[in-house]
Amino acid sequence: MFIDIHTHCYRRKPPFISFSTPEELIERYDEMKVDMAVILPIVNPEIYMPQSNEDVLEICETYPDRFIPYCNIDPRIMTNSPFAKIEKVLEHYKNVGCKGVGEIMPTMALDDPMMQNLFRAAELVGLPVVYDGSAQRRGDFGVFDEVGLPMLEYSLLAFPKLKIFGHGPVFWCEIAKLSTVGARAAFMKPWGGQVYNFDEGPIDEEGTVPKLFRKYENLCGDLSDGTCYNAISRDPNYGPRFLSEFEDRLYFGTDLMGKKMPVQLDSLLISWKEQGKISETTFKKIAYRNAEKLLGL
Repeated sequence: MFIDIHTHCYRRKPPFISFSTPEELIERYDEMKVDMAVILPIVNPEIYMPQSNEDVLEICETYPDRFIPYCNIDPRIMTNSPFAKIEKVLEHYKNVGCKGVGEIMPTMALDDPMMQNLFRAAELVGLPVVYDGSAQRRGDFGVFDEVGLPMLEYSLLAFPKLKIFGHGPVFWCEIAKLSTVGARAAFMKPWGGQVYNFDEGPIDEEGTVPKLFRKYENLCGDLSDGTCYNAISRDPNYGPRFLSEFEDRLYFGTDLMGKKMPVQLDSLLISWKEQGKISETTFKKIAYRNAEKLLGL
């Protein structure tokens, strides 16, 4: 059994980026033995076609036994200022069943006052947030942070009651000490497409991510997408220790964009459980129990 903490779909396929329909996702999940999934609306226009929260709510109402809705809002909403009463919008979506906020990925700095206002509002309303990061200040999608993730740490300090989910290459590449600054993320080329330059192999020295996990109880880990898989699997000795140490705050995910997109994390978790590298308890917490608790299932 798995609960996917992070997926996307559209009721109708957009004109570019071939996301799955709900029916295609269900077919894939039946193959993977994924019982339920959280759908994250895409609202920032930097790379994808924006969709409404209402689209996702309608999908989840159509398939309530398979999908759980998050809401998502651009931090520039309402007044394009750090004083916008965003909590009023989040309260509405919480009242209609949304369990969190994300995936937040405008091309803004994490310490931008409007981003911080969104975090303030989410903490006030009591909804967790998940964002995707970027190593570029422009020409990319995702929230910018420096090497070492200082802006994330400031946010964890500023909003101690807010569950912040780390996700994507900028976050997971820092599971280990970076070999170079350029190894921390995918680079978005101006004419389209991404260049990947991630570190691989044994983790000889821990990076920022495990240190932040030990220091801040409100940091959680979204294990979706291939960059996280690379971070966890690159060292078969360190990876299981990381999962076991932070088992209460790690969540299985896929970030499925198309019905044929490869996913390897489920097989890795099952393999490590069968080999005794992680316990049955650790496996169950990451696979579904943490999500059940977070989502009130």
